[in-house]
Amino acid sequence: MGLSASPTSPTLREQFRALEDERRRTWAPDALAINIKQRETLLRAHPATFHVRPGDVLPAAVLPRTDGGAIALDDLVAAGPAVLVFFRFAGCPACNIALPYYAQTLSGALSAAGVPLIALSPQPVELLGEIVARHALPFPVVSDTALALSRALGITYTFDDASRAAAAAKGGASHQLNGTDAWELPKPTVIVLDPGRVVRFVDVSPDWMDRTDATTILNALSLRDNVRSHAA
Repeated sequence: MGLSASPTSPTLREQFRALEDERRRTWAPDALAINIKQRETLLRAHPATFHVRPGDVLPAAVLPRTDGGAIALDDLVAAGPAVLVFFRFAGCPACNIALPYYAQTLSGALSAAGVPLIALSPQPVELLGEIVARHALPFPVVSDTALALSRALGITYTFDDASRAAAAAKGGASHQLNGTDAWELPKPTVIVLDPGRVVRFVDVSPDWMDRTDATTILNALSLRDNVRSHAA
């Protein structure tokens, strides 16, 4: 049976709206302006930005897991489709909303249908385990080492000067985010991948406060009837 979510649970959009409202109440105006400007810039630039499309074939990749071992994309899709969820890093507040949401609304239905689900971030694997433990995530979380796969798919963005300075002022470093010297992260992205590493569906979110709804992913897999999702 598919997973049934409580109809009283907040939707993904409602949770992001609450986070945005909390920031507007509590953040310093200059910090809020930096965050909003970076997201608005990415939204404006996105239509002209190359990124992976349906029908593309992903490069072969072997991705280290937070719990040891590794996952090869070829093995992931050997028996059928799989769902890949790219996220920014373990401490990202929006990611700490999105991944538990997918655990609640998506993981059970996909598991029942035999469709693997993995979450990918360029953050070094030893730091990614934090988000898995915090939410007891039921799906594997893997590291896209040095952003190799994300860059190949054209889904990364670079911090603007103000965002980079703000992160550094709080003690952040690019190596903590992605293991490289580049202040670069993936835009949140969901891919439904078919055997042969062929992309069936892709949704790239240039604004990291807007993520793919579970119902959209289930529809892409023709699994909508397998779950009563609370997402709208």
